[in-house]
Amino acid sequence: MDNFNTIYKILKRLEKAMDYDEFDIEQISAESLGISRNKWCRIIEMLVQNGYIQGVTVKYSIDGNNALISSYNPVITLKGLEYLNDNALMKKIANTAKGIKDIIPGL
Repeated sequence: MDNFNTIYKILKRLEKAMDYDEFDIEQISAESLGISRNKWCRIIEMLVQNGYIQGVTVKYSIDGNNALISSYNPVITLKGLEYLNDNALMKKIANTAKGIKDIIPGL
């Protein structure tokens, strides 16, 4: 579950960065997100491969263990914005359902 929270944080920070000319990738670094570099590389790779972000390239060493992230300007895509919108909508629905359950016992 925390992987989805990390994905949400990355996309949210990139969405906020749309107002600026340049983005400091340190805002979405492994350290700032509190995760390992390996996990961070894998998540960034998934986001790129699935079309949620662009402007980032992930390359692995021959043994597949050491990843190099090169970024010329990471940006969120339309698909990434849709993910944020859908995620926010699902949270609202879940909170509403929880509220109804709290009001009407036995559901």
